[in-house]
Amino acid sequence: MARTTSASGAHPHEPHGDSFAAKLNWLRAGVLGANDGIVSTAGLVVGVAAATTDTAALFTAGIAGISAGAISMAVGEYVSVSTQRDSERALLAKERRELRDEPDYELAELAAIYRAKGLTPETARKVAEELTAHDAFTAHAEAELGLNPAELTNPWQAALSSAVAFTLGALLPLLAILSPPVTARIPVTFAAVLAALALTGSVSARLGGSSRGRAVLRVVLGGALAMAVTYGIGQLADVAGI
Repeated sequence: MARTTSASGAHPHEPHGDSFAAKLNWLRAGVLGANDGIVSTAGLVVGVAAATTDTAALFTAGIAGISAGAISMAVGEYVSVSTQRDSERALLAKERRELRDEPDYELAELAAIYRAKGLTPETARKVAEELTAHDAFTAHAEAELGLNPAELTNPWQAALSSAVAFTLGALLPLLAILSPPVTARIPVTFAAVLAALALTGSVSARLGGSSRGRAVLRVVLGGALAMAVTYGIGQLADVAGI
């Protein structure tokens, strides 16, 4: 059966373009943020549960850990994305000045880019001229800098997304440690956390197109190690009467 294509020539089930790549990156970042929330909060509450059975202490530690982690993630993401955005804006401003001051040179530069991609000199020049006539700034920004001026990352959006993803992931181990009877708290939390990590590992591998088995094994072993270490520390603190 022949494959149908859209008016642009792309297959409808094969999305392309910068917007799709950006959405994929956001989704991947969200999964990783949730994974961080799961691991860090699980380690915290398991460590506290190994030292005390007091529900109020567990709840307080969990909420404090979630709050601190979410704020840390948000601030870190805001600073990182703001720095990146400032650099992108500086590059775009430079490109705008060059287009204003040296339009002929910029046109030749754009044509050279397309020649390097495999087009003939005549075709490359024609493409450069048509793109420049349509939207010179966007054409040069995308070809030379790999940037879409209309789709620069918003640092506030990045910060909020990171905080939300972390919080949603972190709620799982907190609920897992508080819900069951005291004797079942740690086994239930271990099981719930490892299952959630297997899911996030599988999703991140699917998004990245990598081996699902290895990705799941890495995050599950990492989470298990984190909980084992903090459990051991909690046990030592309990024995020492701290």
